Amino acid sequence: MACHRAADCGTPASAGVNRHDMTANFMVQGTGSDVGKSLLVAGLCRAYTRRGLRVRPFKPQNMSNNAAVTPDGGEIGRAQALQARACGVPASRDMNPVLLKPQTDAGSQVVVQGEVRGNAGAREYYRLKSSLLPSILESFERLGRDADLILVEGAGSAAEVNLRGGDVANMGFAEAADVPVALVGDIDRGGVIASLVGTMALLSPSERTRVTAYIINRFRGDVRLFDSGIEIIGRKTGLPCLGVVPWFKSANRLPAEDSMSVGRNTEIRPDAGLKVAVPVFSRIANFDDLDPLVAEPDVEVRFLEPGRALPGDADLVVLPGSKATIGDMRFLRSQGWDVDIRAHLRRGGWLLGLCGGYQMLGRTIRDPHGIEGEPGEEPGLGVLALETELTGTKQLVEASGTEHASGQPVRGYEMHMGATSGPGLSVPMLDLGGRSDGAVSPDGRVMGCYLHGLFGSDAFRSAFLRRLGGRASGLAWERQIDTTLDDLAQHLESSLDLDAILQMSHQSSARVSATSVPAVM
Repeated sequence: MACHRAADCGTPASAGVNRHDMTANFMVQGTGSDVGKSLLVAGLCRAYTRRGLRVRPFKPQNMSNNAAVTPDGGEIGRAQALQARACGVPASRDMNPVLLKPQTDAGSQVVVQGEVRGNAGAREYYRLKSSLLPSILESFERLGRDADLILVEGAGSAAEVNLRGGDVANMGFAEAADVPVALVGDIDRGGVIASLVGTMALLSPSERTRVTAYIINRFRGDVRLFDSGIEIIGRKTGLPCLGVVPWFKSANRLPAEDSMSVGRNTEIRPDAGLKVAVPVFSRIANFDDLDPLVAEPDVEVRFLEPGRALPGDADLVVLPGSKATIGDMRFLRSQGWDVDIRAHLRRGGWLLGLCGGYQMLGRTIRDPHGIEGEPGEEPGLGVLALETELTGTKQLVEASGTEHASGQPVRGYEMHMGATSGPGLSVPMLDLGGRSDGAVSPDGRVMGCYLHGLFGSDAFRSAFLRRLGGRASGLAWERQIDTTLDDLAQHLESSLDLDAILQMSHQSSARVSATSVPAVM
């Protein structure tokens, strides 16, 4: 019978990591985007941490508008912050030294070691990226000083050979840092055999020797039905299988990194007491702000894709964060959502704006210096007496305080480049340690603030839902995240050969002969 775990394929198991040895490293690369790399690394971080190892996550280059603030005021990808939590350590700038935050179809904000370096178009960044390798390797080396094991996550596909020149995200980094690699294929999307065999075929000979094994992810049903698939992949690539990971049903309880995941795991709840509508902007950011609402059983959250009207039966409309506020304000109008929002307010509905969504509630958004694109300005919705000017100084800070209306505690983080002013600030939404944040309309039904993550505060969320006529479940959000990480770790313990991964993490791929991996047929 074909194997589902590397140990069954004849790969020897490791007895464990000696803390006095050099730091072990292992990289997970995918056959494509959204194959589950981030979740696998988070689960492995928790699994090895539970074994008593000092584990750290690392992603050389990330492209995401879902970001997190580090305790020292840096900025990294949300997935690496979750992975750090899985390790039981604070998030660090070094865990994601290069973060690209898309602002237009062809340009991104470039964050290096937690700080904004500037904006770059796609061609400009292609020329720039090789110069970032020293910073990436510096962060990787610094992270390893206090770790037994570093688990590295690649970005996108390992086989994007058209972008191989100057690559720092996948094989370019793996070769520069001498890190062994496992390929991950997502069987749920179909074509997993072709994606794994094809990826190996496109890699150079030296890159193929660096790939030590592969993982099949998101399998539904009886894994024994894929025995022949494993035999074919092994014959074509010469690689052992580290395991077949069944579908993890609780994945929607953890923050997602990729905007491709927006709304994917929400449920239709016709009997829900409260209905929430969220328009999906073209540059939506930090959409995990809504995860605690999605988790509430008496709340139905609908993420509205372009071309769909905001539903007339929504109790609450939430305007989420945006990486390009003026551009997304124009996008909102192009979809007719501004008309829907005004009709929603006339019906007595509630409206909440978070960060970029908060800026849209005001009268005007100005970007005189072209911080998020071309210089210009755009009228906002005008439902709060505010104006926002985008500035060059980014506010990155963890914050806590209380909501004025309920007196309940809130905590989260700020991540924005705008300065908001106007008479509407006289009625703030939050008190954050003695300073005001946000604004509330005279009737209390329109509100906004810069604080991300406030729905993760259980007491505030409960009070907020009751105010809108809904019911809170008593959900302990932060505890649920840790419980889910534990469940994920156990899920991987039962489906992957973690001892084999440890052994591979200690092997320098320089010792692997190129002749030990056959040419892909």
